[in-house]
Amino acid sequence: MDRQRAEEIIDSPQMIQVNYRGIPVYLQGINQEETATVFPLDEMHHEQQVDLQGLEEIRIKPIDEQFHPF
Repeated sequence: MDRQRAEEIIDSPQMIQVNYRGIPVYLQGINQEETATVFPLDEMHHEQQVDLQGLEEIRIKPIDEQFHPF
């Protein structure tokens, strides 16, 4: 993930799903050395510094695209 998108996600009023190497995380902040402060959603007390390149935004399809009636 690039730094600008990570900052947009942090500043967003909506909850945007992010994974770090396949693990769902909460993106808390960006550091000067191109790393991010995150914590796994299932271990909120386990704050970590990770590289931005390992972060991936998970895009959810809108409801009307998820279900196709008949």
